[in-house]
Order: sequence, then C-alpha cells, then structure tokens
Amino acid sequence: MITIQKFVVNPLGENSYILSDETGECVFVDPGFYYTEEKEEVKEYIAVNQLKPVMIANTHCHFDHILGVEFVREQYGIPFYAHAEDAFLVERSVSQAQMFGFDMKEVKPMDGWLHEGETLKFGNTEMKILHVPGHSPGHVVFYSEEENILVVGDVLFYGSIGRTDLPGGNYDTLISGIKTKLLTLPEDVKVYSGHGPETSVGVEKWSNPFLT
Repeated sequence: MITIQKFVVNPLGENSYILSDETGECVFVDPGFYYTEEKEEVKEYIAVNQLKPVMIANTHCHFDHILGVEFVREQYGIPFYAHAEDAFLVERSVSQAQMFGFDMKEVKPMDGWLHEGETLKFGNTEMKILHVPGHSPGHVVFYSEEENILVVGDVLFYGSIGRTDLPGGNYDTLISGIKTKLLTLPEDVKVYSGHGPETSVGVEKWSNPFLT
C-alpha cells in the first residue's frame, strides 16, 4: 500500500512528495524544499513515521523541483536519480534559478538514471517508469497499476498541461505523450501533479481544454 505525502513548497508552490509503503522505506519525488521551515517539516515527518529514505527520484530537473536535492542527499545519504536527458538542467540549475530570483546552491550530478521500461522500487512497491518528454526532454512519470496512482510532475495538471517554452520543451511531443501514454490508462487512476491539486485520468481526458 503506497502512502503519498505532499508538501507544497518554495515560492513557486511546487509539490514535493514522499512515497512510502508498509515496510517504512520511502522515496523523495521532486524535492523542492527551499525554506528552513520546509526542511524541518520534512525531517519531522520522516522521524515521526519512522521512515527509511532510500532514494530521490525526480520526474524532471527544472530548478524548482531540485531545490531540495542536496539537502535530502546530505541529510539521509541517499542517491539522486532522474532521466539522463535532463542532466543539462541540473548543470544549469543555478543560473536558471537566478533568472527567477532564487538563491540556489549547486546540485551535484545525478547518481544514476531512470529509464522507461524499468521500475521505481522501494520496499514492497514497484512503479512503472514512463518517459513523457515535452515539458523537459527527460521527463518521466511513475505509475502504479496495482493502486491506480500516477505521479506526473509537470506533464499534466488539473485542467492544464506543462509549459513547453523552456529549453528542450516541445508542445507536439508533450501532447502526443500525454494522449498515447497517460490518457490510455484507466480513467479512475488518480493523478498527482507537480503543482496544484490532484486530478484523475478521466477528468483530464474529457475536460482538459488542451486534450479534448
């Protein structure tokens, strides 16, 4: 049974997630923790629930989704994984953050890659990794068929889609990926996005103005 804890963090209102299961093992997805109080809240959540962090798994590497990577790495001694095609975003993250008025420390290179066709594993849990580029070249999503859960980062939002005007973005690629890989999933699959509220595959399939 997957437990999903959402933290809405940093001035851009980014959704950072901790996914855990009955074993106590957990994964950080898109840690964007920026302020001290955000970091303290996360540490308390991990301690109170007696969780064992095993890795950081990012859907993509825009700066607002990796602001907390080094904090988590150092705090828990765990590796950072994302898709190889987003490595350039990690390298450019400090300058990108500065453009948006953020003071950000350098993020070290990824410790390994996430590949489509493989699975995100923690405890007794396995989630399928799907590559859905367009918002960023290496954007991936995590899908649990067993529990009808889809963690999509900035690919899909409630009533909207990810922006495609940033480096490596492509509108047609994004729309194609959403329609062929996400909207083909069962309509009752719950969708956890990188910003904003949760939604479902069915709601977006039938009412999202970008997809109808």
